[in-house]
Amino acid sequence: MSERIAQLDVRRRAPTVIVGLLVGFALLYIIVLATPSTDIGGNWRTTTFGSAIDDWQSFTRTLLNGLTFAALLFIVASGFSLIFGLMRVVNMAYGSLYLIGGYVAYEVQQKMTGSGFTIPGIEVSTWEWVLPAMVAAGVVGLIGLFVQQVFLSWNQGQELRQALITIAISVIIADQIIAHFNKGLASTVTWPGWSNRLVELPLLGVDYSLARLVMLFLGVAVGFALWVWLYRTRTGLVIRAGVDDLQMTSALGVNIKRTLALAFVVGSALAAFGGVVGASQGAVAPGQDGQWLLNSLVVVIIGGMGSLLGAAVGSLLYGLTFSFSAVYLPTIGDNCCTQYSIVFTFILLALVLAFRPQGLFGKFT
Repeated sequence: MSERIAQLDVRRRAPTVIVGLLVGFALLYIIVLATPSTDIGGNWRTTTFGSAIDDWQSFTRTLLNGLTFAALLFIVASGFSLIFGLMRVVNMAYGSLYLIGGYVAYEVQQKMTGSGFTIPGIEVSTWEWVLPAMVAAGVVGLIGLFVQQVFLSWNQGQELRQALITIAISVIIADQIIAHFNKGLASTVTWPGWSNRLVELPLLGVDYSLARLVMLFLGVAVGFALWVWLYRTRTGLVIRAGVDDLQMTSALGVNIKRTLALAFVVGSALAAFGGVVGASQGAVAPGQDGQWLLNSLVVVIIGGMGSLLGAAVGSLLYGLTFSFSAVYLPTIGDNCCTQYSIVFTFILLALVLAFRPQGLFGKFT
């Protein structure tokens, strides 16, 4: 009997050991084994920059790229975690709210600066970035409130119906964006002029984009503000209590519907703010709504439903996996492997679901 128990224990631990070995090999490959693509006679270890030991500056920049991308992911996915993970509302139009936020901020910034299609060389002030972001968050927050009150408040718990309704809403929004915002062309929100430069990071010894560091700061600020709101205020207490037991919370005299509506507004505003940051770092364009809905869904599944810490860790794992796989996969054979870097993010998702179906910080319900 004891021998059989030992065999079962070995079988149970084997997948964890295998994953640990794979992660260890990946770290060893990145830090020591990888060789730069400039080496003559490429092999399976040929990568864009080479190992961290050979080119620690490129390694550091890739690490910072992963962290700053994770900050953008968290800004967007934290709102989705609030709506879908915590409130259990299936909002398939969430990516559309991201797009609207970016386009509204673009239009407001164009009006404020009196510019045309782009703003090259113009020193955009901090206020000319902050005000468009505030307007976009406010407008999309109101849109989210309208959607929640009219289409979602009366079918709480009916996931399929909510999914179908919000898919229809996302299609309508996508068409309206093409019709009314910059003819549906890709649009960029300009960072404040003072952020468009490189700064030297003394401890790391590299020059890095100040705008991307601002993005990292915004992600941390959003996370701290959400933590204070959800865990240190009465409103946050009511939201968490209402999710756990809606009937009991209502029986205590709490207007839970108003509180949940407020949470939906905050989640929608975060999608818009993420759209502004994303449009500042790159651009917003029709079709990105599906991508950012998928990004948010992956982050929430990895981190766990309704967990703010899970959203942060999920964003971090997603961002680092995406950034490092794009740079450190082998490039031999006409970049045969780097084009599959996105696959590794879904390998990450599959591994988490295999070992923690509820997510890293989620709970079974």
